[in-house]
Amino acid sequence: MRRSRGRDPLGLRRALSDRLLPALVAAMALLAALALAGAQGAAELTARWETGAAAAVTVQLPPGAASGGRLERALAALEALPEVAGARLMSEARMQALLRPWLGEAPAVALPLVIELRLAELPASPEALAEQIAAAVPGGVVESHGVWVARLVALARSLQAVALAALVLVAGIAAAVVAVAVRAGIAARRAAIALLHDMGATDADIAGRFAGRAGLLVGTGALLGTLLAAPVLAGFADLAAPLLGRVPAGSLAGLPWESVPWGALALLPLLGAALGWLTAQATVRRWLRRLP
Repeated sequence: MRRSRGRDPLGLRRALSDRLLPALVAAMALLAALALAGAQGAAELTARWETGAAAAVTVQLPPGAASGGRLERALAALEALPEVAGARLMSEARMQALLRPWLGEAPAVALPLVIELRLAELPASPEALAEQIAAAVPGGVVESHGVWVARLVALARSLQAVALAALVLVAGIAAAVVAVAVRAGIAARRAAIALLHDMGATDADIAGRFAGRAGLLVGTGALLGTLLAAPVLAGFADLAAPLLGRVPAGSLAGLPWESVPWGALALLPLLGAALGWLTAQATVRRWLRRLP
């Protein structure tokens, strides 16, 4: 008992509960991990959609357009557009593969010529770009079914910003919770703190003891919340696999664990411990300055 009291002269093991504070921090760490993964997932979707938009516009020409140089003129006109990075004719094999689920094997059907456009960047106005392409290729049918990816990208970027804002909000709430817990601990050990302060204990020593205890509890809670978040994020990654061009696993053992942001998750307990330490330091020092 004496040895324990010597290591903990302020009785912080009782003043700062090792149950409530870690549990609250674990819940907030879980939310932070979800927000972090949401931001990363939105970034990956944005990158994939921007890449997929490179061939999002097609121009259809009638089967006879290959003769008379019409196809060559159309390709030259399209490549001359500043918004178009490249234009190529879709091969007949690929065309048949795309139509096979609907038409089956239909070699007797005359297929149109389809030109795939590679855009330099996502257009600010998809409708204006479609009209510009149609004007460059008279008689061609513009299929801009993929140009609306620009709106999806804007939505994904908005979701990414919201996720990052939620992460900052969770960090702020965690700091507030730690500050409240430290104030409660100060109130519970007020007499002991004042006595040690009068006996010559420095502000740094007293604040360091509170900070060490708070950092340990917050780091433990953040680690627990991070461990709980890992299988949840792996499950979400499995659900999002089709959107990212991957095949969903369909079983817990085959979940895409490699898609979990392990590096960022590993930082959460460290950042949580640092947040608890700094918050406790600031809270205790502010209170000590009020002592006579």
